[in-house]
Amino acid sequence: MSRRRAAVKRDVLADSRYGDKVVTKFINSIMLDGKKSLAESIFYGAMDLIKEKSGEEGYETFKKAIENIKPQLEVKSRRIGGATYQVPVEVRTVRQQALALRWLTTYTRNRKEYTMVERLANELIAASNNEGATIKKKEDTYKMAEANRAFAHYKW
Repeated sequence: MSRRRAAVKRDVLADSRYGDKVVTKFINSIMLDGKKSLAESIFYGAMDLIKEKSGEEGYETFKKAIENIKPQLEVKSRRIGGATYQVPVEVRTVRQQALALRWLTTYTRNRKEYTMVERLANELIAASNNEGATIKKKEDTYKMAEANRAFAHYKW
């Protein structure tokens, strides 16, 4: 973190199909080695596969999954008098979105399906139904914050 001034937030362009900046951010998080067109085809292919499998619109499932994944609380390490405490803090909206997209990408890549399109579609369907690895990560984060609630008075 810079001591001189705050980092400049760069704004992304809305995606072509849905006109949503969150979709663009997610496509960028899927992207590896600068292959954006491949990442877009993975995402849009997953949206079409969700429509086939579940019958509901893929974009709506994506939005619902992101809302379900966003964490409300997390723990931050705080050093006080030689001891390090895990202090629970509320998560800002921008960080909630960033964590949700990061967790979704990570746990999608760890799934066992054959193609990335299938993995992403199944993980989004699971997350929209409040199940799956990304929801478990959110719940584990929340449990850690609840377990350390006694140190909440060290919040800064």
